[in-house]
Amino acid sequence: MFKALVEPFRHPKPVIELGAGRSLGSVTGRKPKAKAKDWAGTLKQLWRYLAKRKARLSLVLLMVVLSSALALLGPYMIGKAVDVYLEGTGGQSWGIFLLSLALVYIFFSLTSWLQNIWMIEIAQETIFRMRTDLFSYLHRLPISFFNKRQQGEIMSRLTNDIENVSSTLNSSAIQIFSSILTLLGTVGVMLWLSPLLTLLTFIVVPLMAIGMRWITRRTGPLFKERQRNMGELNGYIEETLSGQRIIKAFSQEERVINGFRERNTRIMLSGYWAQSISGFIPKLMNGLNNLSFAIVAGVGGLLAINGSITVGVIIVFVEYTRQFTRPLNDLANQWNTLLSAIAGAERVFEVLDEETEAKDEGAAISLDKVEGAVRFAGVSFSYDGGANTLQDISFEAKPGEMIALVGPTGAGKTTLIGLLSRFYDPNGGSITLDGKDLTSIRRESLRSQMAFVLQDLFLFKGSIRDNIRYGRLDASDEEVEQAAILANAHSFIMRMPDGYERMLSADGSGISQGQKQLLAIARAILANPSMLVLDEATSSIDTVTEIKIQEGLQALMKGRTSFVIAHRLNTIRSADRILVLEGGRLLQQGNHEELLRQGGLYSDLVQGKRREAAEVEA
Repeated sequence: MFKALVEPFRHPKPVIELGAGRSLGSVTGRKPKAKAKDWAGTLKQLWRYLAKRKARLSLVLLMVVLSSALALLGPYMIGKAVDVYLEGTGGQSWGIFLLSLALVYIFFSLTSWLQNIWMIEIAQETIFRMRTDLFSYLHRLPISFFNKRQQGEIMSRLTNDIENVSSTLNSSAIQIFSSILTLLGTVGVMLWLSPLLTLLTFIVVPLMAIGMRWITRRTGPLFKERQRNMGELNGYIEETLSGQRIIKAFSQEERVINGFRERNTRIMLSGYWAQSISGFIPKLMNGLNNLSFAIVAGVGGLLAINGSITVGVIIVFVEYTRQFTRPLNDLANQWNTLLSAIAGAERVFEVLDEETEAKDEGAAISLDKVEGAVRFAGVSFSYDGGANTLQDISFEAKPGEMIALVGPTGAGKTTLIGLLSRFYDPNGGSITLDGKDLTSIRRESLRSQMAFVLQDLFLFKGSIRDNIRYGRLDASDEEVEQAAILANAHSFIMRMPDGYERMLSADGSGISQGQKQLLAIARAILANPSMLVLDEATSSIDTVTEIKIQEGLQALMKGRTSFVIAHRLNTIRSADRILVLEGGRLLQQGNHEELLRQGGLYSDLVQGKRREAAEVEA
């Protein structure tokens, strides 16, 4: 580990290796020109949030101006008092002077306290709105956005990245603005007192500028890389924790630990370089501060001996010299936090700049009642604009029909359901419901007429009753229990401690996969939809339980257009029409007997299942 940290120092152009052909890049390389533009856009978007509290923000800025002015007034009063004392003209004014000086610093403390309290309030409200907007926006993004990203990486933007912005707004923002005002005020007073000493003080400014430029060129990309690595690590952690059963089943513990170690090392290295290089800033500032102090003190002493300036002016000037470099030092100390916050804000706004799910057309309608007549006409679809997942699909489903989708894995069955529910829109052809093109129907209205029992089912943290009621939130307890009875879930629920009030953890862990599926079916029954989608709804249920719930499913599907994806023959045998898909194309359609007479893929699939069953029985 130590070797990995010190190795870059042995080369003229250090490179942080990230593995798998990735590199953080030379830390001595130039910062991309687009970076400043990205920062400007990020800060502009952040200002839109802060601007919503302009009145309170104006008060904060007023307090910052007052506190900066009082901070400049105190040393000036002390310097003037020293001159009065040396000249012996003070008389009885010392009491008034001490009282005035005390009031200056009391008001300085008060204005500093008020600006901090008010800024914390503004910061917390701003972060609250950002986090709320981001979470709400995530629910308006298309399914394709989530298919391409790890859940943990998305969660990192909601937590780590926004928290970095919060830390900066709470403390660093005021300090940065106060430092800038103090710097400007100090320079103005210094020029008024002694232009010569002011010019001598400015000797260190070019050195500061060169040092800051050299450092910030290297730390900006490093902080952004650290935030990205943190998101990747969170995604990896979420993935491995969710897949613990599989990891243990295949004895892959050591592999995932090594994967974690690799990602953790990336964070350590990017964080090490970011903090190490940016850590040079306060050291540089302190060194230049001492140099400036020595120059001013030496030259000022000579001027005082020659009578060019008073001792009081030297005292004031020395203090202002420190106040000149102190804001620069404060800015340097806050630079790490500022860079981290900008990197975090940029990742947040990257999501907020994503294209949302296509909006419904202005003339889109809501559905009051659905008969369930569905028609696919020459439908083609591709996920990434490449090869079509579905190609020229055409069929009709009459109201109340049960349509079964069969075919090998990857044939396009689930994709077809995704198009029907408008998770995606087709690239070619059209889909109509009761004669209305799906694009003319509001998505929310369309999906409210459908109930889903998906292969990748999900239960929320809460009671069993609440999970079933998710299908229809206004359902009574009796309706919830009746739905569970139809789904054959009532008996196992009542055997559990607390029955329907049994609390489930996230994703329903603590009950079997088959029991989860029964609850999902009960949820669909409770929704009482016009159309029903069953995607391998009985895949995790044993044969005996499946037979028991067939009556409930038949009652549910009666009078409703139903689309069923299933591999079990007894599930699809009674379908009014069976669509046979392979390679994204519709090869055959008809009922069970018709397709058996036709031969082809469906007959092969059925016979293949019969042979497997015969082998199992043997």
